[in-house]
Amino acid sequence: MTAIKHALQRDIFTPNDERLLSIVNVCKAGKKKKNCFLCATVTTERPVQVKVVKVKKSDKGDFYKRQIAWALRDLAVVDAKDAIKENPEFDLHFEKIYKWVASSTAEKNAFISCIWKLNQRYLRKKIDFVNVSSQLLEELPKVTEESVPSGENQSVTGGDEEAVDEYQELNAREEQDIEIMMEGCEYAVSNAEAFAEKLSRELQVLDGANIQSIMASEKQVNILMKLLDEALKEVDQIELKLSSYEEMLQSVKEQMDQISESNHLIHLSNTNNVKLLSEIEFLVNHMDLAKGHIKALQEGDLASSRGIEACTNAADALLQCMNIALRPGHDMLLAVKQQQQRFSDLREHFARRLASHLNNVFVQQGHDQSSTLAQHSVELTLPNHHPFHRDLLRYAKLMEWLKSTDYGKYEGLTKNYMDYLSRLYEREIKDFFEVAKIKMTGTTKESKKFATLPRKESAVKQETESLHGSSGKLTGSTSSLNKLSVQSSGNRRSQSSSLLDMGNMSASDLDVADRTKFDKIFEQVLSELEPLCLAEQDFISKFFKLQQHQSVLGTMTEAEDLDGGMLSRQHNSGTPLPVSSEKDMIRQMMIKIFRCIEPELNNLIALGDKIDSFNSLYMLVKMSHHVWTAQNVDPASFLSTTLGNVLVTVKRNFDKCISNQIRQMEEVKISKKSKVGILPFVAEFEEFAGLAESIFKNAERRGDLDKAYTKLIRGVFVNVEKVANESQKTPRDVVMMENFHHIFATLSRLKISCLEAEKKEAKQKYTDHLQSYVIYSLGQPLEKLNHFFEGVEARVAQGVREEEVSYQLAFNKQELRKVIREYPGKEVKKGLDNLYKKVDKHLCEEENLLQVVWHSMQDEFIRQYKHFEGLIARCYPGSGVTMEFTIQDILDYCSSIAQSH
Repeated sequence: MTAIKHALQRDIFTPNDERLLSIVNVCKAGKKKKNCFLCATVTTERPVQVKVVKVKKSDKGDFYKRQIAWALRDLAVVDAKDAIKENPEFDLHFEKIYKWVASSTAEKNAFISCIWKLNQRYLRKKIDFVNVSSQLLEELPKVTEESVPSGENQSVTGGDEEAVDEYQELNAREEQDIEIMMEGCEYAVSNAEAFAEKLSRELQVLDGANIQSIMASEKQVNILMKLLDEALKEVDQIELKLSSYEEMLQSVKEQMDQISESNHLIHLSNTNNVKLLSEIEFLVNHMDLAKGHIKALQEGDLASSRGIEACTNAADALLQCMNIALRPGHDMLLAVKQQQQRFSDLREHFARRLASHLNNVFVQQGHDQSSTLAQHSVELTLPNHHPFHRDLLRYAKLMEWLKSTDYGKYEGLTKNYMDYLSRLYEREIKDFFEVAKIKMTGTTKESKKFATLPRKESAVKQETESLHGSSGKLTGSTSSLNKLSVQSSGNRRSQSSSLLDMGNMSASDLDVADRTKFDKIFEQVLSELEPLCLAEQDFISKFFKLQQHQSVLGTMTEAEDLDGGMLSRQHNSGTPLPVSSEKDMIRQMMIKIFRCIEPELNNLIALGDKIDSFNSLYMLVKMSHHVWTAQNVDPASFLSTTLGNVLVTVKRNFDKCISNQIRQMEEVKISKKSKVGILPFVAEFEEFAGLAESIFKNAERRGDLDKAYTKLIRGVFVNVEKVANESQKTPRDVVMMENFHHIFATLSRLKISCLEAEKKEAKQKYTDHLQSYVIYSLGQPLEKLNHFFEGVEARVAQGVREEEVSYQLAFNKQELRKVIREYPGKEVKKGLDNLYKKVDKHLCEEENLLQVVWHSMQDEFIRQYKHFEGLIARCYPGSGVTMEFTIQDILDYCSSIAQSH
């Protein structure tokens, strides 16, 4: 182990100016045995640094390498595992615990002993030694560096190190002195014995000189001793004086201690008085309510603006006094308890006064508004609630105070407000809708004596209830305004002929002016309802203070009795419980207050649909616009939700209108005795499309109209063809030609972008059936001549050359001349005149296609004439045979016939 120690000192520590003090051969506990060395070292330079270094022998050669070093000051605990039994295991607690197993217990004990000594010398006993034998922990002599001269410090250190190990290496100063001494002797290296004898002689000379010097100084020593004795006597005298002084000072100290204790008590008393004064001032400043505030809470006038302001300030002051955060122990004081009870009584008293006054205000509002209903019963306007809202908003801060102090009374006021206002609004809105219905139907109030008779006795009400049912829901009745009948010449009859004494109304009576009137009335209804709802919602938000926080505390559940029953409650204690957001609470209050708006709107929509099913177009556009506007403001508001629900009903009526028109197309019956002409549902589609385009211009629901267009035009196409196939009086081609021409003209005029494909299809059908009708009607005006040339074409088709056809017996030149003589110009003109009369009989006057068809027939006749001339030129060349009339004659005949009719 000594050889290893010397090798480590030479190779590892000397280059780093460190000295190796102790070494132990160890391996890690619990792992495969890999030996290494733990070394305790100190630096040779000041300040001295003590380290524990882990050194490992290299696997590739016989040399050592330094792995890791820990500063001894970072060592917290040395655990030897067992202080009695020999155990090679020990732990060192640095930043973590390192567990080691020494090669022998002796090496472990020597290393721990060295660590303990270094801890005593350099670290002032900072390391804890656990489970270490007391024999290893020996006290070192307390030798400080200050008590040793700088030149001798190394020797003291060396003495400690000799206790650890016998080996001591020369320091730099010693090496320098030896080198100087050896340089002074020439044979110091060559003759070591002579050099040693010389040093011995010089040492003896020095020892002798020291002894002589001591002996010569004996006299001076005696004198020194005498002086010391005298000095001791003087010291004794000084000690006696100091003792007397100490006794005097002791009495003074006792007096000063008494004075200090007295001052401490006085200071403690003053401190306590200051603290007591601070507590009293705190309670007086924060729990004292002015007499003016108390009087305002007890007797303040809640009707005047000045009284309301005084009550508001007093209520805020009371709330501050009640909500003050008391310091520990204040709540145990009798005066504080009495003041708190007084505040509670004031709060209860004022809360009752405020709730009672506001309830009276609500009731009075209902009576005041009822008296103004008569003046609004004639005009289509709703009463203005702004003055009432303005008066109540003066109490908004008091409502906020009531909400935070007595939620039970706040909730009761909320319920009472909804009860009173719901009944008031129900009367106003129902009267408003009655006026709207009467204006729609054109019936005067005077005739119904609406203003003087009770509502249940009003004939308008009775007939309206018979129309809509007592539940206020849509009955799904089918309007027959669009029912088509050929016998009635396409006139639409209203199913609601008996509704409100309207009498029988035909489609001609329900003109654009009537529909525009309905549109204006419906728009006015929505325009009146919208600001009413928004104003009430804004008032509820401000008055009941439902905009201050993200969530509110309340007891209203989602379930509301819309028939005027009590709000369902979750508790009776009046303490707030968490509910959904404030918007939900506002919406529930609006639902309660305006519970009649949605049924009344549905009734009005049903009435408009009964009057004219096309009114659903106006209602869809208007309602969509108002829903879109409301949703932009607040998608979850009561107005947005209610109008959205009504919009569903309007859209359902619109879809029903479209379905009814398609069904009526399928049910149409044509007369067997008169010509068909333009089918009623084709004219109805034109009317519908024209009206829809004017209504839906720049509307938000254009997509719904485009879908309806697609359904309707498909139904029109299918049923035009169906009617054409069933027609007996009018040829199929005429029915198809006239109606598809009308459809094409309508689509071209209206320029409906979603029906471009149908427009092209209608044009194609019109063209095809025009050509078919011309060919069918024109037939064979030169019948025998046509049969003759059909035979000629048949021979050519059989393979007979064209120039050889004249040699056929049945088709020679004589036969050709014979046939041609049967068709002189006069006969041809007569046949064309009969054809014109026949076409005129087939075609209807409103579509005005006679000249178009006649011109097409003229072109077709000329085409046949040219075809016959071509056959004569090819099959009978040089025969000189020609027709007895020319193309110019045909043009003259057709022109004169058209002019004569």
